Amino acid sequence: MTRPARISASLVFLLALATIAVQVPLTYQDYGSLGATLWRLGWFFTLLTNAMVCVSFGLMSIRGQSLSAHWLGGLTLWILIVAIVYHTLLAHLFSETGLRWWTDLGFHTAIPLATALYWLAFAPKAPLPWRAALIWLWWPILYCVYAMLRGLGSGEYPYPFLDLNDLTLTQTAINIVGLSVAFYLGGLGIIAIARAFRR
Repeated sequence: MTRPARISASLVFLLALATIAVQVPLTYQDYGSLGATLWRLGWFFTLLTNAMVCVSFGLMSIRGQSLSAHWLGGLTLWILIVAIVYHTLLAHLFSETGLRWWTDLGFHTAIPLATALYWLAFAPKAPLPWRAALIWLWWPILYCVYAMLRGLGSGEYPYPFLDLNDLTLTQTAINIVGLSVAFYLGGLGIIAIARAFRR
C-alpha cells in the first residue's frame, strides 16, 4: 500500500471504530448487560457490515497491505447497499437525536461514503469476473437466513421488509428476492467501474 492509501485506510478504520464504540454504550443503556447489548447489535445487517468494514480497514492499516480486489469490491457493495436501503426505505422510521443521531449518520452515510471513496481511489481493481456479482450474494443471503431464523425464535424481526408478523411468507420471500436482485445489479456496477478504472 502507498502511504496515502494506508493513511486513508486508517481514517476509515477509526471512523468505523469510533461509531461502533459510541453505539455500544448507547445500546447498553437500553439492555443493561454487555451480552444482551452485543446480541442486539449483532441482529442488524447494518451493524454487522459496518463491523466488517472496521475489521477489514483495521487489518489494512496495521499490516500496510491491501486486502484482495474481490473482498474490497464485495465489501464496498454491501456497505453501499446499507446506505441506499436506509435512505430510500428506512430513514423515515427514525428521528434520532444527540449521539444516536451521530451514530446513525456514521453507520448509514459517513462510513459507506468513506468506504466507497477509498475503493475508488486506492483499492486494487484486478480483473473481476462478472460472476463475482453472484458470489457476493453470499453475505446478504446468509444474513437473511440468520435474521429469519432468529426472528422465528424470538417473534421479532430486524427490518420491516423481513417482518413475518406483518407480512406473509410469500411477500417476505419476494422482498428477499428483490433485495438480492438489487445486490446483484449493484455488484455488476462495481465490476463495471473496476474494469473501467483498469482501462
